[in-house]
Amino acid sequence: MEHSLLVWLLPTLALVVGVAIGFLIARVAPNAAPSRTQRQLDDIQERFDSYQNEVVTHFNSTANLVKKLTQSYQEVQDHLAEGANRLALDEQTRQRLLASLHAEASQAPRERLTPPRDQEPPRDYAPKAPNSPGMLDEHYGLKK
Repeated sequence: MEHSLLVWLLPTLALVVGVAIGFLIARVAPNAAPSRTQRQLDDIQERFDSYQNEVVTHFNSTANLVKKLTQSYQEVQDHLAEGANRLALDEQTRQRLLASLHAEASQAPRERLTPPRDQEPPRDYAPKAPNSPGMLDEHYGLKK
């Protein structure tokens, strides 16, 4: 009887210990995985926020540079107009200079140049005189 009790007691005890160990591992392991996933998610969110800040900074810098460029262009235009007013000797020259400064915005599109229609296209062979042998003739270029 002792032997039969031992046969049943050992597997039952092993089962209880296995269930307890499995229960402990099950409680500890799920907490580790979500915390690691949460850390990865927080890291990705931090990188994304940093990237967004860089993009905003880049476009703000670009807008400031374009604004400076526009102001510089306007200053050059004003300088040229002032020079035209001050340096032009007569009114007609002054008007032409001022008109050329402001003509860029109102300039009409230019017509496209077209080649003359009566001109013959270039040949890829030498023309020959009438009644003379052509280059492909077997006697061409031979002295008689």
